Amino acid sequence: MPSASQKHETLKKGSKMIERIALTLGRCLLGLYFLVPGLSKITGYSATLTYMQLHNVPFSDLLLPVTIVLQVGGGLALLSGYRLRDTALMLAGLTIAINIGMHDFWNTYPEVSNDRETQNFVKNLAIFAGLLALSSVNSLPQFRISRS
Repeated sequence: MPSASQKHETLKKGSKMIERIALTLGRCLLGLYFLVPGLSKITGYSATLTYMQLHNVPFSDLLLPVTIVLQVGGGLALLSGYRLRDTALMLAGLTIAINIGMHDFWNTYPEVSNDRETQNFVKNLAIFAGLLALSSVNSLPQFRISRS
């Protein structure tokens, strides 16, 4: 029969494994959240550019390719665990910039639902919060391809 100390150690190891899996899964899902839209901006380049121009985003022609690179590169970096703090903070900044420029529910645009923009704005605030939290856990154990 295991002692109380042995039971405690077993529970502690199990808890650490759950922590590691949860952190890795959360990081990877955030990575997919940026990778997939980044890739869809490539295939839907013209429509995305038109949408940005509808929202009066300045320098849309320049900002769209930059956004694609940041989303695809940042998504891949999160998936692999590369430079987590830097990547999470960069994507947090990008998320806020996109929120203000593209999900400006306080403005009215033809054929754009303010309710949908409000929902996207609030959702992106939650993504922003998750990225801030992720930026602070660089030293916690998780599964990674990269140790940087």
